Parts: sequence; structure tokens; C-alpha cells
Amino acid sequence: MKLVIQRVSRAKVTSGDELLGEIGGGLMVLCGVMEGDGMEDVQWLADKTEKLRIFTDAEDKLNLSVKDIGGSILVVSNFTLGGDCRKGNRPSFVKAAKHPLSEDLYEAYVAALREKGITVATGRFGAHMEIDMCAAGPITILMDSQDRARPRRNNE
Repeated sequence: MKLVIQRVSRAKVTSGDELLGEIGGGLMVLCGVMEGDGMEDVQWLADKTEKLRIFTDAEDKLNLSVKDIGGSILVVSNFTLGGDCRKGNRPSFVKAAKHPLSEDLYEAYVAALREKGITVATGRFGAHMEIDMCAAGPITILMDSQDRARPRRNNE
């Protein structure tokens, strides 16, 4: 699974004239499910998202998590995170998971965040959506569950 996480002061997602989800301060998360992903990926990323310290403390250091500040998370599915642009100019999406696996794991990620006591709003899986957000910082973090198996070098 791949996530793009942005610290926001507000965010909302709509489809047509319908408001699907809206939050105040917290995290805007684009979630892409890849072929081969499973529940281990879901849990690892939910744990990382919950504990990600990208909010400032009283000393203006990035020491607080979304839970620490009482923030919310808006999660929107995004299969294009599986795009491969190495060859040609049109992305290939063959590595993005197909339905129903993609929707099941997306829903499992949302459920795992909610089980941690975080307020989570969502878009609608598979719908054409528009996201309106105010990035704060800006702070943007990329997470890939495949990274958990990659050893860190001393300077990382």
C-alpha cells in the first residue's frame, strides 16, 4: 500500500454536489492499494499513520501526532498511486490492486484508524471526486508498506 499524507488545517472531498467527507485540522491521506498487499500492510500503515509526529509542540518541534492534537483524518482512495511512469509517457497501472481486494484493504485501513480512536472521514471508493484542502506547512509524507521490509542504513 502507498500513502500520501499531508498535514492540513482543513480538507473536504465532494463528488458532484455531494459532500462526502470533511475535517478540520489533521491529515489528508491518499491511499493506494497495490497487488500483493494484505492485512499486514494495512496494520503497519495504520500504526505509522496514528503515530506520525508531524504536528508542532510548544517548542515548535515536530513532536505531536494527529491523536496528540485531537485531529481527524480524511482518507481518499487513489489507485493512481500505483502508476508506473518508467516507460513511455502514459502511466501503467498494472501494479494497482483490482477490485474487490483494493476496496477491502482501503476499508480495512479506515477501520484500523477508527479502532485507534481517531475520527476518520472518507471519500467514496471508485468515484470521481474533488478534494479541497488547505495544506499546513506544507508537510507531505510518502509511505509505502514495502519499506517495512527494507533495512535502514546507518545514515538513514
